[in-house]
Amino acid sequence: MLFQSRRTKVFAAALISIGIMSAVLKFLGNNPPPAAAFSLSEYWDLGPIEKMISPDSGQTSRHWNSIEINHSSTESIGINRQYSISGLFNYDVLNYHFFVWNGLVGRDGQIQSTENWQKQLPITPSQAWHVSEQTIRIGIIVNSKSICPTDFQIRRTEALVEALSRKFGIQPESIYYTYKKQ
Repeated sequence: MLFQSRRTKVFAAALISIGIMSAVLKFLGNNPPPAAAFSLSEYWDLGPIEKMISPDSGQTSRHWNSIEINHSSTESIGINRQYSISGLFNYDVLNYHFFVWNGLVGRDGQIQSTENWQKQLPITPSQAWHVSEQTIRIGIIVNSKSICPTDFQIRRTEALVEALSRKFGIQPESIYYTYKKQ
């Protein structure tokens, strides 16, 4: 008898809970999640950051003391889908150590190291940059129509900067975020 009344009470409590939650959800409205919801599985499919920051075997790491993160459109640096698919564009001629793609050329959030990083070569400084020969330069490639990085790009860039800072002992005040005007 006791067992039956307990089962009835649990069943009644479950029905009441379902009813209350249905009313709360109905009250909150029929709002779908915002566009481009973050997908953890897609994020993890992009690969580990630690593997990206390790130069080719046989190369010794330089003494890096700062990081510069720059974002500009594919058009402003001369990259487009046609060149990337045909393999005609050589990413290594650009003055970067890493690229974080937006889905137009590479996968959204994909990090690609350049030959400059693999060979531990310095970037040629210019007057517009905060760089020296010990600066790691990261390029976030954005779409020219929306000049903001995607969620994947932001998260992957943060993870890349954190891993590089930890590996080379780079202080937060030596990390520069710059914006290249179109």
